[in-house]
Amino acid sequence: MTLDAVLARIDDTLPDACDRLLDLLRIASISTDPAFEGDCARAAAWLVQELKSLGFTASARPTPGHPMVVARHAGPGRHILFYGHYDVQPVDPIELWDRDPFDPALEETSKGVVIRGRGAADDKGQLMTFLEACRAWKEVHGTLPGNLTIFFEGEEESGSPSLIPFMKDNAEELGEASLALICDTGLFADKVPAVVTMLRGLAKIEFTLKAADKDLHSGMFGGAAINPIRVLTRILGQLHDDQGRVTVPGFYDDVADLPEAVRAQWQGLGFDHASFLGGVGLTTPAGEIDRTPLEQIWSRPTAEINGIWGGYTGAGFKTVLPAEASAKVSFRLVSNQDPEKILASFKSWIEAQLPPDVTLDWKAPNGSPASVMEISDPAFEAARAALTEEWNCPAAFVGCGGSIPIAGYFKDILGMDAMLIGFGKDDDQIHSPNEKYDLESFHKGIRSWARILDRIVG
Repeated sequence: MTLDAVLARIDDTLPDACDRLLDLLRIASISTDPAFEGDCARAAAWLVQELKSLGFTASARPTPGHPMVVARHAGPGRHILFYGHYDVQPVDPIELWDRDPFDPALEETSKGVVIRGRGAADDKGQLMTFLEACRAWKEVHGTLPGNLTIFFEGEEESGSPSLIPFMKDNAEELGEASLALICDTGLFADKVPAVVTMLRGLAKIEFTLKAADKDLHSGMFGGAAINPIRVLTRILGQLHDDQGRVTVPGFYDDVADLPEAVRAQWQGLGFDHASFLGGVGLTTPAGEIDRTPLEQIWSRPTAEINGIWGGYTGAGFKTVLPAEASAKVSFRLVSNQDPEKILASFKSWIEAQLPPDVTLDWKAPNGSPASVMEISDPAFEAARAALTEEWNCPAAFVGCGGSIPIAGYFKDILGMDAMLIGFGKDDDQIHSPNEKYDLESFHKGIRSWARILDRIVG
């Protein structure tokens, strides 16, 4: 009955919760622009005050950039850490907004009521779902739910330059928790509640092939002199075979097969790849032909040529043999693939195919591994069951084709898995003008966290 009372309290106080979110959204905490440094500090202070009012011990911790907010409540049960970020993207182009981005409001739309304003979905609305669940819990139970640490970052939208040093310096304190919760994701297909259990890693590198000591006249030297663009396109044209597989030696050595139970869940999602690709003017999946489209974007590694250039590309025509040709190549990684190992193999593969008179210059190699969560932890199934109850729709363990570095940092620096649960929708327009967060997502997000907390720490 106590969970029912918490859910009823959430329903009854939703207008107040919306008012608090609107207050936070009015703070222009744009982390990438130094002009808004004071606003970022104000957002951190606002959150500290809210957390203290809920009974947390809370403080804004200084960094070389914007403050980290850390809060603690000691209680019984498993120690859980909740992460979110209070900074937001710049608002440009401002002329495309229908209202002041920092004058948020509830708006009626053809799809229901939305909360309109910068940061509504990414990530202030999402982090406030957890705080409001804690608020309702305390108002019913008289205490906060269990053993909690709150960790809010202020630089996620500007590359998190202070995050790794801060986590390492405070690893003993933050690492007391055994599981991280992250609310910065969304529903699958705008309706299916989801727990993200795998994130692809990323390795990337830029390189230049060099031949003659200057651009050459193609009439005087064409046929006799090597053209580095020809070499570059020949090599990169062999990066994939006719089955869609990457040909770099050893590329798949550390790639694990998708568990059958997870594959069955994904199949049950009814993913419409024709609609997915059709939305961007395409028709046919281009990855490994023996894998489903969802597998291709969530659980399989990729190699992509992100940029290629050389020679003359201006107006008109200039008949030269260029002295140089360059490319940027990236790899999305899965399972236990090591970014350094993949890049080393790729470099060796390129170098082995160079003809005489062509040399290589490598630039900017870097990468981070994939994150694969240990779903045998009972908390994952408990969360999935809680989401199913709230949304009246079977929740799923899903993958994410992109990379969310903080999840990997929790694993590598603090030794804990992260459970990524969010309530955003594809049309929330994050990072774009007229960002919004559905009122239903906010409301049911609060209720979802109350159900999850009841199952894993209650």
